[in-house]
Amino acid sequence: MIDVLVVDDDYRVAEINAKYVGKVPGFRVAARAHSAAQALAAVERGSIDLVLLDHYLPDQTGLELVHRMREQGHGTDVIMITAASDVTTVQQAMRLGALHYLVKPFTFAALRTRLDSYAALRRTVDRVGGRGLTGQEQVDRIFGALRTAPAPSAPGLPTGHSEPTTDLICGVLHGADHPLSAHEVAARTGLSRSTAQRYLRHLEQAGRLRLSLKYGDTGRPEHRYAWVAP
Repeated sequence: MIDVLVVDDDYRVAEINAKYVGKVPGFRVAARAHSAAQALAAVERGSIDLVLLDHYLPDQTGLELVHRMREQGHGTDVIMITAASDVTTVQQAMRLGALHYLVKPFTFAALRTRLDSYAALRRTVDRVGGRGLTGQEQVDRIFGALRTAPAPSAPGLPTGHSEPTTDLICGVLHGADHPLSAHEVAARTGLSRSTAQRYLRHLEQAGRLRLSLKYGDTGRPEHRYAWVAP
């Protein structure tokens, strides 16, 4: 079994993520933590294989926690699960060795894909290491084990829409403290404005976003979208 530490400052979200982990064969939740201090203490106690880590914690950011773990010699694997979707945070997570980065909100299928690829990585490392193999082919096997296949459109999504892009846009709006325009969503996600508009329109029609109009000097209203809590 792969022992997982679930870290999130929101008790409800931590519980949901823990239930997701418990549904994936080969994984079990060893502990939950709601702050960086609690998470570090759990890692120091040992037996944690993988940390599912939120970035926004009350005492430190998730990346600061990973940095402390590495400084103290803890090589525990990390998958970031957070609403932080800016490029800087993603790049820092990569440099600190995060194996995956999942943007909130996400589906169970998205999390399971990452956990399955992590389990495949562990099996590959054990197999290659057990044989004492070296060389480019073996290295490629290890790195290739972490790759996840592009997710197809989920049931209910229009043709041409993908679940990862939908999750990315939902994550941006979920983390926003005010309604966003299609232009703002495009800037925060790196998508084109037309793509952002297409997804926003679908999500609003599906009841996942609330549409409001903001009138400016031109008289033409700007469409703005806000996350609707389930």
